[in-house]
Amino acid sequence: MTETTDDGQLRDDEELVEKSAPADRAEVGPLDESEAPVRPYVDLGGLRIVPRPGMQMRLEVEEKTKRIVAVTLEHEGSTVQLQPFAAPRSEGIWAPVREVLRTQLERQGATVEEAEGLLGRELRARLQSGPDGAPRAVRIIGVDGPRWMLQGLIGGQAAIDDTKAAAAIELFRSTVVCRGVEPMPPRELIALRAPKSA
Repeated sequence: MTETTDDGQLRDDEELVEKSAPADRAEVGPLDESEAPVRPYVDLGGLRIVPRPGMQMRLEVEEKTKRIVAVTLEHEGSTVQLQPFAAPRSEGIWAPVREVLRTQLERQGATVEEAEGLLGRELRARLQSGPDGAPRAVRIIGVDGPRWMLQGLIGGQAAIDDTKAAAAIELFRSTVVCRGVEPMPPRELIALRAPKSA
């Protein structure tokens, strides 16, 4: 239902979903390309990654379409898988996406809890089985930026150790999102590509 406010403007009863991001996002990250300092980055199209000593980077490719759907950073015994998504300018999508992820994980038999993390609300899950058959812990984080949302899946030591998690989140926050100017539907994956040089 839509009604009129005192100044004659139309008002929709449905409230906008607030953006979920730390107060210092525009300074500490994850940054929008318009906010990023000039420095060496690994350019992956929709994401720019700060190279670090000892860090390994793996591109996750969808078998059917052969498109790159995520980038995984491995550093000091932990992994951070990154996915950038388009979002509206005026509202966040991390809160509704978090609910969808929680439902999907629980349907797959995972134990999931929502907790307050370093970046705000996050999911902490124990998946039924990892590669070795043992339960596998993951943390799922997300931050809403200007017209995008960056989602991170943290695994390895950082999924269970808060000190390691802080280092993984610092890795996440050093990422730059390059949304581009073309119209995109909310929650569509921002295109990623292989870097031009190794």
